[in-house]
Amino acid sequence: MIELEYRRPVSYGIRRCEFDDYLLKRSGARLQLHQRCESIAREQNEWIVNDRYRSAMLVGAGGHFCPVAQWLGGDSPAPTPVVAAQEIEFPLDERQQAECQVAGHRPELTFCRDLMGYGWCFRKGNYLNVGLGREDRHRLSEHVAAFCEHLKREGRVPRDLPNKFRGHAYLLYGHSPRKLVDDGVLLVGDAAGLAYAQSGEGIRPAIESGLLAADVILEAAGDFGRCRLESYRRRLQARFGRQRPVPSGAGRAPSAFRQFLGGRLLANRWFVRRVVVERWFLHGEQKP
Repeated sequence: MIELEYRRPVSYGIRRCEFDDYLLKRSGARLQLHQRCESIAREQNEWIVNDRYRSAMLVGAGGHFCPVAQWLGGDSPAPTPVVAAQEIEFPLDERQQAECQVAGHRPELTFCRDLMGYGWCFRKGNYLNVGLGREDRHRLSEHVAAFCEHLKREGRVPRDLPNKFRGHAYLLYGHSPRKLVDDGVLLVGDAAGLAYAQSGEGIRPAIESGLLAADVILEAAGDFGRCRLESYRRRLQARFGRQRPVPSGAGRAPSAFRQFLGGRLLANRWFVRRVVVERWFLHGEQKP
């Protein structure tokens, strides 16, 4: 275990339900809540959703399983690295708060021995968020269960940690074969496969891609042909780097060597602080 201390806050935690609600209300958008996307159709230069909603422009922002992304197609039939994760967030009662050793000012990360993923414990006030994600989706539930047992044995989390974990998946940037732009449509966030390759974080790329998409849509001034929207792809590449899809497992070092090298690097305080935390997770070198 390596503990890092900073003299000032370097990151903040907030519950997603609060953060999403804040963004939604601030947007001032007209809302149609509790509406499933049952159908998407393209007629001439117009989109028709659920045989009811019509628009000249459509943005897919529905995460990995976004129906707009599925309508566009573009997923490669070849195996593609997909991160699968399970997490739970729940309020701690007074006894659980006393029992939980995860500090509110210090999130905890635990890397898998094979370096194919990591687990986390985030304390958000009286709420605790626990989860684990892996590039290897096989036996994910077993990895999550083993991680939770480890946390309980070490006294990090309450012994009665709930077991109703929520699952989700996402593509890593550079590995996604998805089509990002077409006539009158583009994808943002996890729908576009923009999660950071090193950490799997998707919130910052999602927000920044949304801002870039908004700029491109406004600049198109009603002409939403693919050529006018193509600058969105270029701006994404300028921000996050050029897409270089990599087949699943390609370029991976042998497991034993990965474990040996990873163990040595993750035991080095300088590497953990400067590379893992500040570069891979906080992206401190990248200006907003």
